[in-house]
Amino acid sequence: MKILIKNGRVIDPATGRDEVADIAIAAGRIVSIGQVSPDFHASRKIDATGLIVAPGLVDLAVRLREPGHEHEGMLESEMSAALAGGVTSLVCLPDTDPVLDEPGLVEMLKFRARNLNQSHVYPLGALTRRLEGEVLTEMAELTEAGCVGFSQAEVPIKDTLVLHRALQYAATFGYTTWLRPQDHYLGNGVAAKGALATRMGLSGVPVIAETIALSTIFELVRDTRARVHLCRLSSAAGIELVRQAKAEGLPITCDVSVNHIHLTDVDIGYFNAAMRLTPPLRQQRDRDAIRAGLLDGTIDAIVSDHTPVDEDMKTLPFAEAEPGATALELMLGLTLQWGEQAGLSIAQSLAKITSSPVHVLGESLGSLGSSAGRLAIGGVADLCMFSPDERWVVKPDALKSQGKHTPFDGHELPGKVKCTVVAGQIAHEAF
Repeated sequence: MKILIKNGRVIDPATGRDEVADIAIAAGRIVSIGQVSPDFHASRKIDATGLIVAPGLVDLAVRLREPGHEHEGMLESEMSAALAGGVTSLVCLPDTDPVLDEPGLVEMLKFRARNLNQSHVYPLGALTRRLEGEVLTEMAELTEAGCVGFSQAEVPIKDTLVLHRALQYAATFGYTTWLRPQDHYLGNGVAAKGALATRMGLSGVPVIAETIALSTIFELVRDTRARVHLCRLSSAAGIELVRQAKAEGLPITCDVSVNHIHLTDVDIGYFNAAMRLTPPLRQQRDRDAIRAGLLDGTIDAIVSDHTPVDEDMKTLPFAEAEPGATALELMLGLTLQWGEQAGLSIAQSLAKITSSPVHVLGESLGSLGSSAGRLAIGGVADLCMFSPDERWVVKPDALKSQGKHTPFDGHELPGKVKCTVVAGQIAHEAF
């Protein structure tokens, strides 16, 4: 299909481009930006007047819920949610059932996703078999099957020797290990430790659950020089440790959930289970530190941490409810809202969900790596078109995701996605 996008405001954070221009697409790739040849005859023309044409969004933390948890989310529904949110590339976690610890399982997931002809899916393989933290997986075979890194999802490794060996192996072959820093023994609460959790009678997760895990990881990285991506930081103290480690030159990157940019433990209110998240929402000083870390570059990327949860598992008392929230369709709006509040340009906000996540993924993207998260002539045509001035109200029942629970029910957000193009094909449109 040949597509001509006319009169859109083209913003590409990777190159600094910000101008009204036309984009020509053919054979799945961008043919030109700006001056379009008169010989180019499009089969579909899109008038993008008043819209921003940006690279497709890149999300580093998505649970697609297949295989094993189809009652919480089908691959079709969650991929549709990604497209409705402008997400054209996503990384999925290995905590499915069965766990993504065998090449065949990874190949099956990629085959299913590829047949849907929707967003590009990049699985993380399990770091240890069945995520039990004891025996390392066959990382080389999983990489050949399509894994872009290795993770324990939300399951900490109790045995430091096992983690040390995992990082040694990963460093030898240049693999990236994705770790959520949380101490196994200290991290079993349901809310952030503090006055509010005590008053509500909720078991607390102290900040040291994150900082102790970070300190251990940094010591192991110093010894092995393994590349580590730290997932979903939540505390001011943890971010400061990351800032110091980066200044030291350790090969680390990190991200934060879009939920934690806006919310604090006070938002739990009267035991609102929609606010039951992992990691738990912390105090305002922690949220402020997260925002400061995004501004100074300590935090590399914003992620949706999309976790669709079954209705029966969410409508339980707060401490018993399953943690998680749907966020694929909200990531753009919440990021733009943070940018507005921080006084950033749209390009600066978009960088945290386009070019910066691609920097985290590095060479593991393979053939798509040269053009993911950016608009490049000759590159794969993954684009997101949205109206920056149109505000929309979050209505759970209107979301594409099978999971309808979000902390932002009823909130008004900027940036309504009008069209998503994946590999030169119009995958979603809402004109």
